[in-house]
Amino acid sequence: MAEKSVITNIGRRVRQLIDDHERLSGICRELTDECEALKVERRGLQERVKVLEAELARMQLVDGLSGESPNRDKARMRVNRLMREVDKCIALLGKVESESEGMTCTEK
Repeated sequence: MAEKSVITNIGRRVRQLIDDHERLSGICRELTDECEALKVERRGLQERVKVLEAELARMQLVDGLSGESPNRDKARMRVNRLMREVDKCIALLGKVESESEGMTCTEK
């Protein structure tokens, strides 16, 4: 009689563990789906932040160039940096062109 009681008790516990496993697996799936959705939302928000930061930089540049604003020095520094970058690009293009002029048709 005691053996039957022990087996019944073990069976009940196994069923409870199976039920708990199924319930927790469902919760885990829900949380995984929610995590993926949040990752997608986060990537979208990060992209939005980049766009807004670029827009802010353009607005500050325009504001700085338009008159006596606190951003004027920043705007001038940015324009100067951009001009130096353009000058470097032009110099590189000139270097590439001069190198290609010295090459024969078979070398190109």
